[in-house]
Amino acid sequence: MRKKHKSGRAILVLEAPWELDSSDSNRSSVLPFVEGVAKLSGDTEVYHANFYDKSSYQKALDCLCKSKFENTIVYVAAHGSTDKIGNLRLLDALIKIGIKSRDYNITGVMLGSCFVGENNTTMEVCIEDTNIKWCAGYTSSSYWLIGTMIDCAIISEMSQFDIKDFDRQTIINSLGYAISGFSISSEIGTDYENNAVRLDKSLQFVIQPSGRGQRARTVSNEIFEHSGSLQIQK
Repeated sequence: MRKKHKSGRAILVLEAPWELDSSDSNRSSVLPFVEGVAKLSGDTEVYHANFYDKSSYQKALDCLCKSKFENTIVYVAAHGSTDKIGNLRLLDALIKIGIKSRDYNITGVMLGSCFVGENNTTMEVCIEDTNIKWCAGYTSSSYWLIGTMIDCAIISEMSQFDIKDFDRQTIINSLGYAISGFSISSEIGTDYENNAVRLDKSLQFVIQPSGRGQRARTVSNEIFEHSGSLQIQK
């Protein structure tokens, strides 16, 4: 039997149906964008599964976690509200990924969902003592196309990491660089009262660097400070 080629990196996409309009019969998907990221990076596999509730989320995650790669990122893409992503609690979604993280070398989680980023304490607690080095999400709504492009920029940058690279400043600099192509003052979405929200007031980052004694902490301000320093100032 011919030996199968094994790539070094993987992006696992867990996606719930979007139904962006009345005729969107599972038409809209982040998958083509993620596949573009993988082709750009090279040596990257993309695995995708849909979920609809807590039970199907677990089955989808089990289905995607079959092989261990040098660096695996999980992208959860679904509608979000308060503490829910899709039809399950953010806490449950992150705990299940954390359990898988060491066996399958999951280093990062991108939450492509509205509002769940306001639960940054939950993000900190759930990645603590796991193999997950970073997690990101939005505190406001997120315009679908712009949000997907930002998500993919982050995934593209962080999928290139080697395990030895996950020290605190390198993670901050890399995440800042990933979003530097987007204006930090641009409108990413709205709050619950339909007020416009800037990107740097919405996107939240929690990191847990490698090394003994390192704790999961929110470092959004530092990341946006670095991102802003990379943008041309008039």
